[in-house]
Amino acid sequence: MFWPTRLSRRASSSPEPGREIAKRSVDDKVTEQTDPAAADQAAAKSVQAEAVPGASIPPEELEQLTADIVAALKTVYDPEIPADIYELGLIYKIDVDDGRNVAVEMTLTSPGCPVAGEMPIWVENAIGSVAGVGQVTVKLTFDPPWDKDRMSEEAKLLLGMY
Repeated sequence: MFWPTRLSRRASSSPEPGREIAKRSVDDKVTEQTDPAAADQAAAKSVQAEAVPGASIPPEELEQLTADIVAALKTVYDPEIPADIYELGLIYKIDVDDGRNVAVEMTLTSPGCPVAGEMPIWVENAIGSVAGVGQVTVKLTFDPPWDKDRMSEEAKLLLGMY
């Protein structure tokens, strides 16, 4: 199962040269996966906390915060499609920093989406309601453009795309 979302946490310290700061991910089609074990975990839709050197958020707490953020995102629906934005694959990346501030990169099904001005606010409000979350920023992007291959199997089944 492919999930076009990457959940990550940023450490306040600099990473080692050549090492990515983002250490937490759910299958991200944009990120190349070379580790077969990572691909299996992504296919199983598992979200595992990974210790980051210099991190101030304990892995267990980060795991719970991540689950709560994803649950909040699943309450936001595209008004034209009866599926939530997380399952539709509209959320490209979620970063949680040491201050528990959350930065989201998302897209819309099309640049001409009638709720383009409103949906990022819905996302900000949903994540902002999660206990323990600091400030929330939402960045809208169309690179890469959304397509139906970014949808989860659950969303495809719901929409009769199988």
